[in-house]
Amino acid sequence: MPARLGILAHGFLRVRCPACREERLVPFSCKGRGFCPSCGGRRMADTAAWLVDRVLPEVPVRQWVLTLPFALRYRLAYDAELTAAVLHEFLRAVFAGLRRRARRECGVPRGQCGAVVFVQRFGDALNLNVHFHALVLDGVYDARGEGRPEFHALGPPSVEELAGIAARIARRVARALTRRGLGPEEDAAATDPLAANEPWLAALAAASAGNRQIVGPDAGRPLQRLGDRVDPEDLPTSTPLCVRVADVSLHAAVTIPARDRHRLERLCRYVARPAVASERLAQLDDGRLVYRLKRRWRDGTAAFVFAPEEFVARLAALVPPPRFHLVRYAGVLAPGARLRARIVPEPAEGNSAGALVPEAGEGKGSDEMPVPASGAAVPAAGADRAPPRVPRARIRILGRIGCGGSSPSTCWSVRGVTGPSGFSRRSIRRTRPGRSWSASGCRLARHRRLPLAARRRRCSSPTPTGQATEARPRAGRSVP
Repeated sequence: MPARLGILAHGFLRVRCPACREERLVPFSCKGRGFCPSCGGRRMADTAAWLVDRVLPEVPVRQWVLTLPFALRYRLAYDAELTAAVLHEFLRAVFAGLRRRARRECGVPRGQCGAVVFVQRFGDALNLNVHFHALVLDGVYDARGEGRPEFHALGPPSVEELAGIAARIARRVARALTRRGLGPEEDAAATDPLAANEPWLAALAAASAGNRQIVGPDAGRPLQRLGDRVDPEDLPTSTPLCVRVADVSLHAAVTIPARDRHRLERLCRYVARPAVASERLAQLDDGRLVYRLKRRWRDGTAAFVFAPEEFVARLAALVPPPRFHLVRYAGVLAPGARLRARIVPEPAEGNSAGALVPEAGEGKGSDEMPVPASGAAVPAAGADRAPPRVPRARIRILGRIGCGGSSPSTCWSVRGVTGPSGFSRRSIRRTRPGRSWSASGCRLARHRRLPLAARRRRCSSPTPTGQATEARPRAGRSVP
């Protein structure tokens, strides 16, 4: 069930590196990139914790949000090269504005900027809306001296500076489209490879980007809305630090102070959130689905009504293409940046994020580690050195899959060797006197009760300490 994904109590694997002795518990997951609420929520929490602990330094951070025209959103939904080009122009304009202000206010001639960018593909109504959330360091680094670079914080940009940056982004994006033969004078049908190769997927993406119905007899019509309709012309339109130039919207009003790591993690979770919020989805008596908006729109819209097949088609449009990266690093935070190692937060001494080590009293060369009882805390890492990086093919799966109601003499032993293509060999069996279990992937299958002689051969009795010993493999089968 999707609701059980990512929960350790419903099964997990224990990953162990034989070189550095680091171990981690990995819960079962469907590994979906599109719209699974459980996997999306787990990925959101992991990404936010990683950014706060190991990537973003303790300096002010400002969120820059770039929203693009509707016609360009359809192109960006499947064109990875065009998405990278638009993102490059976006960061180029923002970084240039920061450097100009740093020269004028701080006297730094060549400041170094950094950012982490999230490519979001969805809007509040589950429509296809490709836009960018950039967590930009609100200042520049001065790398002229030796040692750790000095950071010079900058104040918020003025509305005039923001409008100038938005105008440069709109102008450069238009030039990038013209260089690729995607200008307004070009034939859109002739330059659309998705419509030529995948016409149904192209129609789905175009309808979702325009917030229209995708399937059914009313395909192409606007979706049914709920709420009190209001004329948006009668409402004020002023938003602080938000400008719109040539259908390009730029927002930069959200900023986080230097040492407020709690708010920074909340912002990271917001920009890394999954597309679907399960608590806002409900079913009507006639079988249709209602998806409530987080905030009421300016025209009074509070929710959208979907037919079941329409809802599935709308979710399918949000799945990113293969090899389409949704989190990207730029500037001094890029993987190959020269200053990255000197500015990112250092890990806690003697502890690697999420590392597990054997409990006190166990031998350093032991291959087994007991899983804590239900409700017990996982022991913290106690290694006195940072674990070295090892090839993925050397990582071994060695652990136990447990559940909340298991007795100390009941456990699942997991062994396997991973390679570039996944598991090459794996055996999962339950070691409990009298019964044998096996597993493949995430499903556990229970076998018939074995005869007494077979039980004695395949299952071992519990040790005096209450822990089950490793089951002996059958003849002719090797266990790594």
